[in-house]
Amino acid sequence: MKRKLIITAAILGMIAIILGAFGAHALKKALSIEQIVTFETGVRYQMYHALFLLFIGLLDNVTEKTKKTIFFLVVFGIILFSGSIYLLATNDLTAFDFKSIGFLTPIGGLLLIMAWGVLLASSLNKKAQS
Repeated sequence: MKRKLIITAAILGMIAIILGAFGAHALKKALSIEQIVTFETGVRYQMYHALFLLFIGLLDNVTEKTKKTIFFLVVFGIILFSGSIYLLATNDLTAFDFKSIGFLTPIGGLLLIMAWGVLLASSLNKKAQS
């Protein structure tokens, strides 16, 4: 699981950097300032959670089951949260109206919050046991 977490963190981090550069350069002329800021929010949260996965992968005092739970919550959280933000921010550039998927953003956010909650619960449980 450690290897999977670190590889996934590296891939998500790389994608965040690529999308950040794309947003700052290629989309600069195509989107409004508000849309760019929205796009950057998706990039920022993706990077935060890529680093979170890296951190979880390097922890020794977290069980494999907890790591797996956090992994799935973060991956699906990023897909739903950041993914929907990317689509919503670039909505004017496509023929499809992505506003219909706006409900996915808070669901993704909830999954990300739950991942942090799982880490908290795990840590509190460890303290109670020690």
